[in-house]
Amino acid sequence: MSEDDGSLVPSIQLSNTVELPAIGLGTFKARGSSLKAIICCALKCGIRHIDTASVYKNESEIADAVEASKVPREDIFITSKIGPTQQGTVKAQLACDEILQRLRINYVDLVLIHWPGVAKLEVKSPRNATKRLETWRVLERFYRSGRVRAIGVSNYEQRHLQELLDCASIKPMVNQIEVHPRFSQKGLRAFCKQQNIAIVAYTSLGCGALLSHNTIQQIAQQCGQTPAQVLLRWGLQQGCAVIPKTTHEEYLRQYTEAKLLSWRLSAEQMQALEALNDGHKYCWNPAPVR
Repeated sequence: MSEDDGSLVPSIQLSNTVELPAIGLGTFKARGSSLKAIICCALKCGIRHIDTASVYKNESEIADAVEASKVPREDIFITSKIGPTQQGTVKAQLACDEILQRLRINYVDLVLIHWPGVAKLEVKSPRNATKRLETWRVLERFYRSGRVRAIGVSNYEQRHLQELLDCASIKPMVNQIEVHPRFSQKGLRAFCKQQNIAIVAYTSLGCGALLSHNTIQQIAQQCGQTPAQVLLRWGLQQGCAVIPKTTHEEYLRQYTEAKLLSWRLSAEQMQALEALNDGHKYCWNPAPVR
């Protein structure tokens, strides 16, 4: 994919050469007719990456929207995730099978372990690590069978990744984590880059809170862009894929127009945004999970 073509978005090549579209549509808490409408709009606008998860309980609705769009399956990149209640050999195998069934597809482009912890286990329990590894072995088999094109993790800290790298037959290709100017995760991103693990950034807009930040608004005014476009462009220039969530077409079009791909934040603007990094998280904290 090329940034020069306004109908397409750039992609990130994973370690197994699969191309992951760098701009996707997040679907957390999106359900019903509004979800179907925004997916159809996204696909019409050129977005080809849809991010979902078992715990979102919207995979069947996504399947309806994809089928209604008439966009060929091979042109759409679909990510789903195994949830904390689905970890372990038997449950993970069932979870993978059910993802395929709900999405009504023969293969998934990317499946992630959603969280390093396991439901109903204490965060300090060593069984978290055991169940994580069992789940990863299932994903490795799923990958070798051709029913998933890439496998990875989400919300993994460096120690979780290192533990996996030390014993995995197939290295994780993706780590989906919270990344934005106030929580840039520079160290973790550097480690992932060293290990050839792509980063998919979620909460790029800080759950909406960053849109009103003075520095971000000032940079948006300088660039003639919206605060959302500045934040997404920052993520792209950091080498991350971004998956903003919206159910409003007017916002979605900000993420897909050619102007998002045809301009860059200056070095000074990037530095100003990096200076906002104060370790503030808007979402869950995986650090306590053993």
